[in-house]
Amino acid sequence: MKLVFATNNKHKIEEVQHLLKGNFKLLSLQDINCNEELDETGNTLEANATQKARYIHEKYKVNCFADDTGLEIDALNGKPGVYSARYAGEERSAEKNIEKVLAEMKGIENRNAKFKTTISLIINNKENLFEGIINGHISTENQGNNGFGYDPIFIPHPQPLSPRRGERSFAEMSMEEKNKISHRGIAVNKLVEFLNKLKT
Repeated sequence: MKLVFATNNKHKIEEVQHLLKGNFKLLSLQDINCNEELDETGNTLEANATQKARYIHEKYKVNCFADDTGLEIDALNGKPGVYSARYAGEERSAEKNIEKVLAEMKGIENRNAKFKTTISLIINNKENLFEGIINGHISTENQGNNGFGYDPIFIPHPQPLSPRRGERSFAEMSMEEKNKISHRGIAVNKLVEFLNKLKT
């Protein structure tokens, strides 16, 4: 089954394709010749995911899904939340976003946070929503070089089983380790379970 993932973020596509394994052919926006920037004007993750999925479905007449992810930090009253990707500006620089969060968190003891992903799937003209949440905390500095976005400063709870000692950020984990516990992994697994039921 072919599915369009309404993104051109290669990191997201790699993560999701890894979870889908060989059961589905994942296409990016580039694969369907969609070169425009999709609007994200909603006030919630759910609204943004739905907005993008509906646009692609209606314009290109394809089965598709879109996601939106937010980092919600307790001490910042849930920020950056729906504005996570552009927290430090419209250029969407991961480095600047991290710098801003670390600066705002300087000296704060309560570093609890959570990552949340919402997926909107439109297939056979029906929409379905899937959600994944992982709790954790914000580190005091960058840790690791893997992943993307806020991964270097997010320490998930619980940690995946590993012979290594100490708490690791998402950016210190392999893709396999991260996918087992991550917000996106949880949401995509719900999506895959739903799609598998459609095929039976």
